[in-house]
Amino acid sequence: MTPATVGAPGSVRRSLHSLWLLSSRDLRVRYSTSALGYLWSVLDPLVMSGIYWFVFTQVFHRSVGEDPYIVFLIAALLPWVWFNSAVTDFTRAFKKDARLVRSTSIPRTIWVTRIVLSKGIEFLFSLPVLVLFALFGGAQVSWGLLLFPVAVLLQTMLLVGLGLIVAPLCVMFGDLERTTRLVLRALFYASPIIYGVGNLPGVFADLAAFNPLAGIITLYRVGFFPDQWDPLTVIVGAALSLGILGLGVWLFPRLERPVLKEL
Repeated sequence: MTPATVGAPGSVRRSLHSLWLLSSRDLRVRYSTSALGYLWSVLDPLVMSGIYWFVFTQVFHRSVGEDPYIVFLIAALLPWVWFNSAVTDFTRAFKKDARLVRSTSIPRTIWVTRIVLSKGIEFLFSLPVLVLFALFGGAQVSWGLLLFPVAVLLQTMLLVGLGLIVAPLCVMFGDLERTTRLVLRALFYASPIIYGVGNLPGVFADLAAFNPLAGIITLYRVGFFPDQWDPLTVIVGAALSLGILGLGVWLFPRLERPVLKEL
């Protein structure tokens, strides 16, 4: 048995320990500096859901989504908040802690994965809100609820892949930070959040399948709305999530040295 083989498990444990320390630090900082603390994990999606529910049910005649519409919205907005906040933080993942990134020996991928983990924990903390609205809103629970963990896994892989691409590129090209925010705004309306994939006409439904968030959101919703099941969207979304993860794993080592020079 070689020394490298002996040291490998210890190296993995140290990396996982570092990942947990950085992620828990992010959560402590977020909650300790806020009077509302945990409530911020649910306030943003709740306010967004309330606004869209009011506009589409009280102001305009709604022709998209399913009833109860508030559950339909929350089931997509909670994962969207995880996605949006994580990608936003990717744009400054290295710049924010530049000194630590340069001076520590921990794998630099951890500066990306700790964002996915901390934001993912906040997402999990917000799930009781979905449960409460589903119970009191009269949503029906189906077999599709078993696919909820699959959606979490696919979103995690998608975010890690995006982080490994976006974080280093934003160090090398400063304008990408603002560009990413603009893309996120457009992506919100291009994703089936206030509507379902089935509400899109013709070719737009086929194009939506190539947005990996469409398949992921479908998996989140199908436990409460079985009619949202769309095999093509789910399969393509899963393939794209895996592909983006693979691209990020391949690209990150090639960008690591240029990033360190910029920092």
